[in-house]
Amino acid sequence: MTEILKATEKNLIRAANLIRGGEIVAFPTETVYGLGADGLNAAACEKIYSAKGRPPNKPLSLHVASLEMIERVAKISAAAEKIFAAFCPGPLTVILPKREIVPDFVTGGRQSVGIRFPANEIALRLIKIAGCPIAAPSANLSGKNPPKTAQEVLENLNGRVEIILDGGECKFGISSTIVDMTATTPKILRRGAISEEMLKNILGDIEI
Repeated sequence: MTEILKATEKNLIRAANLIRGGEIVAFPTETVYGLGADGLNAAACEKIYSAKGRPPNKPLSLHVASLEMIERVAKISAAAEKIFAAFCPGPLTVILPKREIVPDFVTGGRQSVGIRFPANEIALRLIKIAGCPIAAPSANLSGKNPPKTAQEVLENLNGRVEIILDGGECKFGISSTIVDMTATTPKILRRGAISEEMLKNILGDIEI
């Protein structure tokens, strides 16, 4: 059975140990709850796909807790540095060229990877304790609405994940904006909590 646990330091350490051991854990971000695994462990990430019923060709983004962790897994352009400085930590996922350390399985065979630097203390603490980027799509069954509370995660994934860290209701309740920085002109792939206008103020031209 799945447990909902308060996000105490003790429970964060337990969750981080599960992630380091190749298991999956649900946790809050400022957008929606995520279903997380060690993003550099393909076998662990496979458990995310299994739990969610997620199509295997859909890539996973990596949640990070520092610029150093971003540089470990992705190649950062000058334009990407600008939006990280402006919006991160925050509800934004940035697509960048990946480094070899990131398994092709995690990115659906693509040579790019989504980077998310969440503005949620529970998420950041979990990433720091685990010591690895955490792959984490929304913690729901594929095709269902992204969960905003721990109870909604339980309704989706009861028996499919060992623990859910309860951080209350998510601030935004909608998924992060996704912007692809691998093209000549940055392109918004998914609208979310950060608007097109906000991105244009930093980047200038941007495709929709």
